[in-house]
Amino acid sequence: MTAKSGGRGKRDGGGGRRVLAQRVRTARGRTLSSTRWLERQLNDPYVTEARRLGYRSRAAFKLTQLDDRFHFLRPGKRVVDLGAAPGGWTQVAVARVKAGEPGGGKVVGIDIAEWEPVAGATHLQHDFLDDAAPALLREALAGPADVVLSDMAAPATGHPQTDHLRIIALCEAALAFAQEVLAPGGAFVAKVFQGGAEKELLDALKRDFATVRHAKPPASRSESAETYVVAMGFRGAKAEQ
Repeated sequence: MTAKSGGRGKRDGGGGRRVLAQRVRTARGRTLSSTRWLERQLNDPYVTEARRLGYRSRAAFKLTQLDDRFHFLRPGKRVVDLGAAPGGWTQVAVARVKAGEPGGGKVVGIDIAEWEPVAGATHLQHDFLDDAAPALLREALAGPADVVLSDMAAPATGHPQTDHLRIIALCEAALAFAQEVLAPGGAFVAKVFQGGAEKELLDALKRDFATVRHAKPPASRSESAETYVVAMGFRGAKAEQ
């Protein structure tokens, strides 16, 4: 890779330091789109800050920012992280609920992709959509959950409407699981894409939770259609009747 400094600086994600923007020259065998992706990564302050803090992904800041606003991760809480790989959200959850510490909470993460265990969390590599997955998660949790997190996303097709429908389907599956395992008062946080097909999902959330909010954390790229739904105050099994 060959990179050169651009003329403009930008502030990083962690303290106001100015860093020089990097431009990447297109190399033989590298497509223009991959060159642009690499350039974006090099100039992303959240990528830099994630490496500095030891987070496995820049997505860790999305969860941090959502929790700073809505306060659903507290010491002692029991958390399920769906679509956990590579582990950035799991790392944040472990730290905030103090999993693995005396009197602390519990975090269980699952992903179909291979991912390294996170200290303080229970690690599962399994397809969440497999019929056996909910039972595996309940066994690992050994009790009700206080928070169900879902940062799951299907591989992008390049067709916005198709991608939107796929992620809504994942979110609906995550919600169905949350309805089974959440304790009354619990929270559900999930990634969705804007696209107009989420009415049934939102209706179910409004029925089953006291408050439902949409939020786009600063760490979510402005050009991305992703947003997050934060539902709090689960009303319990009676809400489904």
